[in-house]
Amino acid sequence: MRFRIVSSKDEIPELSPNERLLHIAFRLSSIDLIHLIKTCPRLQAVQLPPSYTKTLSKASRSVLDMQGVNLIEGDVWGHRKDIDEYYVIDESVIEEIGNLMEKGTKIDEVVSTIKNKTKLSSEMIKFIAKQKMII
Repeated sequence: MRFRIVSSKDEIPELSPNERLLHIAFRLSSIDLIHLIKTCPRLQAVQLPPSYTKTLSKASRSVLDMQGVNLIEGDVWGHRKDIDEYYVIDESVIEEIGNLMEKGTKIDEVVSTIKNKTKLSSEMIKFIAKQKMII
């Protein structure tokens, strides 16, 4: 699973319309959000750092809800954009989440287990678990 890192609003026009998962590393205004949704119509999830999530307007949250875009609170620890513009969640972590879900493990236990092994946020783990249940 790959998340495209977007460091500034100047990068929004450069995004591929096929981007589905984004980590926004700047304070997202309502106008930026509208440009983002127009640029990436297939967007499934937007991850924001915790401090930015808290300041996101109700209007922006409503726009995300109406578009069916998941808002995920979390950071991309140790990622360097100068090396790669994508943050990659290792496939083995995704498989482990899927395996735990298939065994009937409660979501809180899955989150606890995976958080101890990785630096993924609780909301990211829940998002991946939800995706694995849909597939």
